[in-house]
Amino acid sequence: MSTNNSSTELHSKVPQLRKQMKDGALSRREFVRFAALLGVGAGAAYSMAGLPSPAFADDQANMPFPPDDPNAQSGGVLKVAMQVQKMEDPATYSWVEMSNQTRHILEHLTMTGPDNVTRPMLAERWEASDDLKTWTFYLRKGVKWNNGDDFTTEDVKFNFERWMNPDLGSSNVGLSSIAALMEEKDGKKVMRDGAIEVIDDHTIRFHLSKAVLSFPEDMYNYPTALVHRSFKPPFSDNAIGTGPFTLVENTVGDRCILKRVEGIEYWGGKVYLDEIHYYNFDEDNQLTTFAGGDVDAIYEFGVEQMELAKALDGNIIAARTAQTLCCRFQVTEKPFDDKRVRQAIVKAVDNALIKELVYPEGGDVGENQHVAPIHPEYFKLPPLVRDVDAAKALLAEAGYPDGLELTIDVGNTDGPWHQTVAEAMRDQLKDAGITLNVNVMPASKYWEIWDKTPFGATAWTHRPLGTMVLSLGYRTGVPWNETKYSNPEWDKALDEAEATLDVEKRRALMENIEKVLQDDAVMVQPICRPVYTIASKAVHGYPAHPTQYHQFNKVWKAS
Repeated sequence: MSTNNSSTELHSKVPQLRKQMKDGALSRREFVRFAALLGVGAGAAYSMAGLPSPAFADDQANMPFPPDDPNAQSGGVLKVAMQVQKMEDPATYSWVEMSNQTRHILEHLTMTGPDNVTRPMLAERWEASDDLKTWTFYLRKGVKWNNGDDFTTEDVKFNFERWMNPDLGSSNVGLSSIAALMEEKDGKKVMRDGAIEVIDDHTIRFHLSKAVLSFPEDMYNYPTALVHRSFKPPFSDNAIGTGPFTLVENTVGDRCILKRVEGIEYWGGKVYLDEIHYYNFDEDNQLTTFAGGDVDAIYEFGVEQMELAKALDGNIIAARTAQTLCCRFQVTEKPFDDKRVRQAIVKAVDNALIKELVYPEGGDVGENQHVAPIHPEYFKLPPLVRDVDAAKALLAEAGYPDGLELTIDVGNTDGPWHQTVAEAMRDQLKDAGITLNVNVMPASKYWEIWDKTPFGATAWTHRPLGTMVLSLGYRTGVPWNETKYSNPEWDKALDEAEATLDVEKRRALMENIEKVLQDDAVMVQPICRPVYTIASKAVHGYPAHPTQYHQFNKVWKAS
């Protein structure tokens, strides 16, 4: 068994990881990440690797947050420009923005930092069995809900049971750790008998049907925020949480007001801000709002606004990410049910050229398989080469010798660069005889049909693992499988990769997984993009997270 912080006993696989690091097969940062997943405290893992522990985490105090800033000033209101969205049911959230509004109220078992290392949050530590099929989580003692109730394993059990309820439709069932707690019964996937074992008020054990290394990382996916055992939607009507803030007002499309909880000692230590105010602005207007002095920080600005951002008196924060735009096909709908049509579209597009057009100064070229170079298990495939003649031949073979006409739905949910990508595709596809109509719609309307449109441009946020996003988006039958792709052999290969600790073996398995998805041509994915935000110089500790998660526990404002 492995432990986090409180025991000297190491997981049996940690010596194997140390040997791989010593032999050069595993980088020191990869060692830290894997060791932390296996239950080694993050600070201890950094020490084993001979690396300094990051300033944004208080590893020695077993906290996921930065240590207290001796220069910090208490009080004040942080005003942030971001889309203000409904707060219905955290388990079914599909936008990072609504999770940001909620993240200051609800918390997670774990927290994955900008360094891609997962630390305890509401859990104090965890243990994994040698075969990675049994995971035991030990909860922090003394954690209170803001209604005065104790946080216990009954709350955790309640959440897991909710996620696995087939009537809820939570995307969490696409996570490998949750899927391994379920079974097929009467045509539905439901929780297996005996999958969850409550040991006591602060100890809970999960019995998985397969080995999963990423269980702790899965617990910081944004729909895994833990609600009170009395929860009934909408969350905005009864916002009981363990976090340092509570909800005062949420007016969709206008404002979300959060106020620091009083009368209950917060388990996470000092919190400096009195209030957090989110004001509704779309991405293309957030920077101009900041320029006018109406807000202290923003959610993001687009690359096309970089010169304006540089001219402003603020701190630009950039992060390399796996955030991407998938111009994806539903493989069950005509004409995309013919793989030759999909392959023709993919071959007629030059991803590298589109990337340079849209993000010339940052980001990575997408490879049409959704695993990004920043992911630790990424296997570099041969570069994609545009081949218009091959595209025409495939179209003719599929019964379209004179070309065909298509429409892609675009919501610009991350800004107007989505439309730029689609229009660049349109221009390139003309050479292969394909007419592409670009249907631009409001972001809110796109999210109503994102998983229904036969051809749509969908933004996917960053996940720390490529296997995590593949499980969420492409496994047979999972809620977020917008392509309707189904390949049981591919599913099994993904299972094997997720259960493989040896990094070289894992990457070797990923080569086939990435190649099969790429060859099946379920998407055009031109870019893995960086993200940019900006904060006033009076704001300290504003986090740079590749997933754009807001965790403002240690943010403060100078007067």
